[in-house]
Amino acid sequence: MENQDINEENINTQQDTNTQNETVAEEIVTNTPTPEELLAEEKNRYIRLYAEFENYKKRTSKEKMEFFQYANQDMMVSMLGVLDDFERALKEIAKNGNEADLQGVELIYLKLKNKLTEKGLKVMEVRAGDTFNVDLHEAITQIPSPSEDLKGKIVDVIETGYMLGEKVIRFAKVVTGN
Repeated sequence: MENQDINEENINTQQDTNTQNETVAEEIVTNTPTPEELLAEEKNRYIRLYAEFENYKKRTSKEKMEFFQYANQDMMVSMLGVLDDFERALKEIAKNGNEADLQGVELIYLKLKNKLTEKGLKVMEVRAGDTFNVDLHEAITQIPSPSEDLKGKIVDVIETGYMLGEKVIRFAKVVTGN
């Protein structure tokens, strides 16, 4: 009888072991990805990598364009002083009335200004009576406004402002009314 009990226990243990082995085998089979799943996973990785690379190309291209656009900013800023000198010279020559000198200096001034404009330089159009904008103007001083409608507005423009593309490279220097 004892042998029979031992045999039954061995049979039960063997059956339990077989059941466990079958369960483990089923888990291994179900956890192993199919070739279709592997292909889908690799496609997904490829698409994401391709999209990331395209974004990188766009970003570097944009940075390169911005670099070239603003690479000559230092040269432009240094040339603004020359433009200012030309404007002052034109005013003085116009006061003294020498027409031949005025035409010659004006011709050189316009050539220089046109070349800088071709390279992206833009003159800020600022007039007396315009609203003061901190992003575009630099207030040199405030004076009592000559009229009520000029309070908080530009009374006089001291120095012209310039932009390179959409970037301010020199603020317009103005006098505001208070």
